[in-house]
Amino acid sequence: MKIYPVILSGGAGTRLWPLSRAVMPKQLLPLVTDKTMLQETALRVRGWPGLMAPLVVCGNEHRFLVAEQMRDIGITPHGILLEPAGRNTAPAVAAAAQYLHAQDPEAVMLVLPADHVIEKNDAFRIAVERAAAQVGQGALATFGIVPSGPETGYGYIRRGEPLPGCDDCYKIERFVEKPDRNTAEGFVADGGFYWNSGMFMFRADRFLAEIEKHAPTIAQAAGAAVQAAYSDLDFCRLNEAAFAASPSDSIDYAVMEHTRDGIVVAADIGWSDVGSWSALADVQPKDADGNVARGDVYLDSTTNTLVRAESRIVAVVGVKDLVVVETNDAVLVAHKDMVQRVKNVVDHLKGNARTEHLVHTKVYRPWGYYEGIDAGERFQVKRICVKPGEKLSLQMHHHRAEHWIVVSGTARVTCGDQVTLLAENESTYIPIGMTHRLENPGKLPLHLIEVQSGSYLGEDDIVRFEDIYKRA
Repeated sequence: MKIYPVILSGGAGTRLWPLSRAVMPKQLLPLVTDKTMLQETALRVRGWPGLMAPLVVCGNEHRFLVAEQMRDIGITPHGILLEPAGRNTAPAVAAAAQYLHAQDPEAVMLVLPADHVIEKNDAFRIAVERAAAQVGQGALATFGIVPSGPETGYGYIRRGEPLPGCDDCYKIERFVEKPDRNTAEGFVADGGFYWNSGMFMFRADRFLAEIEKHAPTIAQAAGAAVQAAYSDLDFCRLNEAAFAASPSDSIDYAVMEHTRDGIVVAADIGWSDVGSWSALADVQPKDADGNVARGDVYLDSTTNTLVRAESRIVAVVGVKDLVVVETNDAVLVAHKDMVQRVKNVVDHLKGNARTEHLVHTKVYRPWGYYEGIDAGERFQVKRICVKPGEKLSLQMHHHRAEHWIVVSGTARVTCGDQVTLLAENESTYIPIGMTHRLENPGKLPLHLIEVQSGSYLGEDDIVRFEDIYKRA
């Protein structure tokens, strides 16, 4: 049996704002360890017998970050499928199933969201092995988390009859929406309910047969998107029009609630979906007063509080049960009981045409990154880092001029018909409307300061003529 981990790396993680943002969502951040959650998910199943390289499904905007994070941990994915638009888990998994089935008609899929924490990896591996035995016989398996308390933020699965010869394996009786507190307490006391983990395992052909039966519109759209997919560098782009025609639905609603072959494997694996700041605090080490602190943090007479400082010292005195998160351009202070309402902050930012929910001041690009330092009327200042051997697109701007000052490294600058090498402390000027390109021909990172001036300084004032990353 060849098992392909299918890692779903979509979503914006809005409840972990201001750290998680649309361009850099929580699965691409190092929230729990020094590795990102995507990297932890891929490493969790590396080296298991029978498991192949992972297939990652992500959005177009995250493609270079996903590829780079996989390179950083020495994993070459089986493929990276690019979703043209978010359509929830059912279309994403249906497209992955079509993609894998075309290459391996007997492929088995282990579907893993990229933003979960699993503390007991050995127990998880045992649960996967138990599921695999049933999947080989045609079952569609999900993993039910043995609840540690009456959690109201998770959906539940009610187990049915036990499966003979398979410990902790049951037929699925029904799925249950997120309950209120009293109902959740009843579920835990009953003992027959599990948290719905959102992780699945099934043969690709079985999943395709079931989604064709219960959600044919999704199946047809995903199939057409894969059939008309095309390569872009190391990525596989699903056809935009076909994928956009799919309804947005979850695997639970589209398939698992309807199939007669669904099973749940009980799993006590130290699982969390890290769906809020309080959930993140629960899976991290605490000091003697129950605090979680990361970054440059000073605590005094503070208990049961999470404090995260990203760019400066944060001092917290005489409080309890709070979440305090500081980034370069935003600060969140919330009571732990109210962290689910952080999504309302993101909605407010969207409704007022702000950008703090979209990007950080540091924005990653395939060639490196840029970071905003200062901005005012008709000017802004950025710090730019270009990785060795990389180069920006050949481009021009209609509304702004640029001044570049090299801080360290070597820059090759194309400005019109001239190509110049700049060393440390040297500078150049790019007039409005001039075709130009910045490259790093050296073996060390290139750091420079860019000063933009003009009537409009938006990132959409870029006309690309050539681009090695095919963004032109």
